[in-house]
Amino acid sequence: MKNPKYPLIFIVEDNSVYNKLIVNHLRSHKLIRTESYLSGEECLKNINRKPDIIIQDYLLDGINGIDVLKATRKKYPETEFIFLSGQDNIEIAINSIKFGAYDYIVKDQHSLIKLTDKINKIMVSHELINSNKRFKFGITIFFVALAIIILIFASLTIFFPKAL
Repeated sequence: MKNPKYPLIFIVEDNSVYNKLIVNHLRSHKLIRTESYLSGEECLKNINRKPDIIIQDYLLDGINGIDVLKATRKKYPETEFIFLSGQDNIEIAINSIKFGAYDYIVKDQHSLIKLTDKINKIMVSHELINSNKRFKFGITIFFVALAIIILIFASLTIFFPKAL
């Protein structure tokens, strides 16, 4: 995730009213970098924008959500997927997770709250991952510098034993 505080979020929902509802809900929760699409094909045409998170319906006109996930993961494996679908079928949910979706949320009166919660968890998770990478880099630099200092002192004692 390029910017964990302001992720680029794609909403792929073929119901235009529900699509706008999702966008407005996310923007009201300060998730302002959102782009909405009414089909999987439209989403894939814009995939070069490298979204951090894609929220999508499972059943879409044209290609389905799994096909969008597979195509996106080939180019951008770090993109997270949340399925937001009316399909209350455990097999579909398991299949979505199996192909790499972060979560599967069934549309109901609480689904937008659940969606916001999942996005926040993704953001926290990615911030922790980035923090861990920075920590590991810092530790590596420290030990490289320490090794260089030890090599310098060892070289000085070997080549100039009387000077020390």
